[in-house]
Amino acid sequence: DPGSVPRAAVPREVQRQAQQSHSMCGQCQTFKPPQSHHCRICNRCVSRMDHHCPWMNNCVGAANLKHFILFLCYTWTCAAYALCLFGSNYFFCSVEECTFHPVIVHLVRIMTVLCVGSFLFTSSMIMNVTYGILTGIGTIDRLKKKATNTMSQSDEEPIALTDVFGVAGYHTWPFPVDPVFEDYDRVMGYSMPQRLAREQQLMECIRPLVRGKPQTVTVPGCGELPV
Repeated sequence: DPGSVPRAAVPREVQRQAQQSHSMCGQCQTFKPPQSHHCRICNRCVSRMDHHCPWMNNCVGAANLKHFILFLCYTWTCAAYALCLFGSNYFFCSVEECTFHPVIVHLVRIMTVLCVGSFLFTSSMIMNVTYGILTGIGTIDRLKKKATNTMSQSDEEPIALTDVFGVAGYHTWPFPVDPVFEDYDRVMGYSMPQRLAREQQLMECIRPLVRGKPQTVTVPGCGELPV
């Protein structure tokens, strides 16, 4: 799941209190979180959508950006490793015994072309994703801003690595396991009615707390909360 926006999605409590304007998707007829887009191929809205990847046959969004990055890194590593093998065992072989069957020669040449193409393509995509993380602007948003010449007016914040790879630990980052986010609603940009009700209750509990009081205050229904 790249981060599909469910039909029951609602704005987060923080967005509601900030009195921000809320967008609606004209296709899904549902709440459209910030930086989300409607994919015409998948026919759904995707949170923090970067683009639709034909190689993965799926959109790249907030929930599967980690898997897309690993897909690029795995492909880049395999292409680089294959080129090193071809170079050491075929192209730079100076021993007289280095004779190969014509079929092997043609296969190596074809594989070399494929590996070079994969290496260059994944290198450019890795740089593109890295730029998106550092600037907080996805591919679709970047193309729109360049078309309207508004890149200099961008105020997006860089994407934290924990919002991409999760908080389960650094040892899980290189492996294709689903990331676990510390605040799922914040990463996705939307909430659900049940979670929104709990968030509103928490906000109501925190509201009476003021500075200058004891370190913790007991609020009915909320227990002890730090000031």
